[in-house]
Amino acid sequence: MRCCGKLEAFFLGLVLSLAVCAAHASDIVADSAQLVAGGDGTYSLAADFTTNLNRRLEQAVNKGVVLYFVADFELTRPLWYWFDQTVVQRSKTFQLSYHALARQYRLSSGVLHQSFYSLDEALQVLSHLRHWQVIEKGEIVSDADYVARTRLRLDPSLMAKTFQVSALSNRDWNQSSGWLLWNFSSHEIALPAPAATSRDEETK
Repeated sequence: MRCCGKLEAFFLGLVLSLAVCAAHASDIVADSAQLVAGGDGTYSLAADFTTNLNRRLEQAVNKGVVLYFVADFELTRPLWYWFDQTVVQRSKTFQLSYHALARQYRLSSGVLHQSFYSLDEALQVLSHLRHWQVIEKGEIVSDADYVARTRLRLDPSLMAKTFQVSALSNRDWNQSSGWLLWNFSSHEIALPAPAATSRDEETK
């Protein structure tokens, strides 16, 4: 009896572990993020995600359904005497689609787009945000501490209306990394970039 109980517990743990792995394998995970100084008081976001589409989403995009992914960024300033102050809110939308005639996947954001021969390639580019300017000059002040956070999510509300009803109520269509938070201090504000002649001096 005791042996059977241990065996059942082992198989139960194995099933749960596989279920957790399967859930992570078909979702979005936020891996890392940081703010990169531009040298002129601006900051760009560099963030890495792990993005995997479940079978339903993969079949949908291969049948011509456009998937809309949204990257969000927020910067808040904690205030001990009041609610946290929201300093910056930014969002960037990506469209992932498949063109059957060209047999290529396309990832678009605004007027910019890239084409790929495989879905994995498109997801790799989507998962690595670079050079996205999220803080403008003058939006943050010195001697202040902030909390930055970012996430990547699939937004079914931007899809064609024929898909919205089923998509909004189905977990397979509601993928999100959740917020990734980190502290950002104003003392990290970069000094002006060095003069261009410094590069010329290095080559001499």
